[in-house]
Amino acid sequence: MGRKNDFNYFEAFVDLSKYSLEAAKLLDKTLNKFNTMTLPDKIKEIHEIEHSADLAKHKVINRLFKEFLPPIEREDIISLSQKIDDVTDAVEDVLISIDIFNVKTIPPEILEFTRLIVECCDSIHMALVEFQNFRKSTDLPSLIIKVNSLEEKGDALYVDAVRKMYRSSKDPITLMIWTEILQKLEICCDACEDVADDIESVVMKNS
Repeated sequence: MGRKNDFNYFEAFVDLSKYSLEAAKLLDKTLNKFNTMTLPDKIKEIHEIEHSADLAKHKVINRLFKEFLPPIEREDIISLSQKIDDVTDAVEDVLISIDIFNVKTIPPEILEFTRLIVECCDSIHMALVEFQNFRKSTDLPSLIIKVNSLEEKGDALYVDAVRKMYRSSKDPITLMIWTEILQKLEICCDACEDVADDIESVVMKNS
């Protein structure tokens, strides 16, 4: 019989993924309606999301220090918590870079990438909802595969965008800026795949 005060780590993972998804949606919306005048407010907003995510992650880790018998291995809880938080950090980093490089307009390829990142974060969120019942879930394997597929799509999008950019522009500053930003967008997809890989690893170890 469970104790009323038991901490639900699986629900905590889901909550952490909500911050990633919220940040991804904010990034996508900001760049689709890009306005340099409102950018500082958007950066402040996404930083508040990232800060809340950090606090939530620390709550999980602090609880784990006091836990007698966690539902999965301690190192898996720590790793998964950190990697979900890494997604939020990576998304925030994109918007910060847009500001640092004084970007004035957003190319269509970037908007395609931000839509992909939202889809990645949404798929991670759904996977973590299913992860709460991973021994019986029939949807979890397909969601993990979907995240991996989206990450591969991100790789292809990165290559295509960089290739197009270097063929259409000779300005070294422009090339440097957008190569850097595209790399950061790709990192967001990579970070989502890292979460999916952790989920899959836990499932394999506990099956």
